[in-house]
Amino acid sequence: MDRLEKIKRHAALFDDMATHVGVDLQEAAIRGAIDCDEISNAVVRCTGCLQPARCSLRVKSAATDGTGAPIYCRNADLLHRLQALM
Repeated sequence: MDRLEKIKRHAALFDDMATHVGVDLQEAAIRGAIDCDEISNAVVRCTGCLQPARCSLRVKSAATDGTGAPIYCRNADLLHRLQALM
């Protein structure tokens, strides 16, 4: 997988995980809870994940579950913060 494909994959995974835990990233950005740089940094962190397949299965397993990001998620703290604001 080339670098651009990897970034696209992880951008989608980050967005899917946010949705899965009940965070609408677009709404969070409009409210000023997160900015473009934070989203970009989150995607970069996500590219370092060693368990993207597990993450993908988790977000496809059910609709929004509101339980929060899994402990292995490199963006768990960010998603938990945003979850509290939404």
